[in-house]
Amino acid sequence: MSAVDFLAQEKVWFDKPRYDEAERRFYEHMNGSSQPAQKPKNVGANTILQDIARARENIQKSLAGSTTSGGSTADQGELVSRIKSLELENQSLHKVVDDLRAALSKLECRVSVLEKSPAAVTPAPSVPYTNGTTVQKSSAPIKEEEDDDDDIDLFGSDEDEEAEKLKEQRLKEYAEKKAKKPVIIAKSSILLDVKPWDDETDMAKLEECVRSVQADGLLWGTSKLVPVGYGIKKLQIACVVEDDKVGTDMLEEEITKFEDYVQSVDIAAFNKI
Repeated sequence: MSAVDFLAQEKVWFDKPRYDEAERRFYEHMNGSSQPAQKPKNVGANTILQDIARARENIQKSLAGSTTSGGSTADQGELVSRIKSLELENQSLHKVVDDLRAALSKLECRVSVLEKSPAAVTPAPSVPYTNGTTVQKSSAPIKEEEDDDDDIDLFGSDEDEEAEKLKEQRLKEYAEKKAKKPVIIAKSSILLDVKPWDDETDMAKLEECVRSVQADGLLWGTSKLVPVGYGIKKLQIACVVEDDKVGTDMLEEEITKFEDYVQSVDIAAFNKI
């Protein structure tokens, strides 16, 4: 018989579920006697689990307590900061109130001053009407009231007169002070070259003619003879002039009038003093 034929006649594989069920029952029957002995072990395991659960609960409670204490500290800090800010606001409000009181006192003083001043405005008289016709009154009382109003000087004419006097006095003092102040006179130093006609010209006479020119604000200085060439010498003379009174054109015109001795006049140097 071959293996294929043997397996074809064997039915054990078809009844395997039945055999598995019988094996399971056998082992259940065998384990049934040992279950009471295992119950204490399960009870001990349950006790350990309960202890672990309690420990976890205690840990959670402790963590919650620390969180609550940390939150209370933060709340205390926030409360302190709010109290400080309220104190600052209170101080600023006190300052504002003091300023308002000072302004109110100043305003009261001004009102009291205005109330003490005489009232210059009088109410206008009412004109009664009778049956639609206007009753005319005499104008004499109105004129008297106008005269009374003219007597009251609302603009303070006395003060204006005093101000005008003070102004005139200050202007007078300023003019006197300005008159006493020394005036700066502009002056210049001039060096002139006076040339003769030839070498036979009397240079002493020429210098005498030049110095004979006199004017207000003109002061002659030193002089010397400077050789020009071919035995001819020129007169070099210095002078100081006031710019507002004496000019170079006037000097040249006055010196060149001496035609017998002077050929030409040149300005060698001109300096402001």
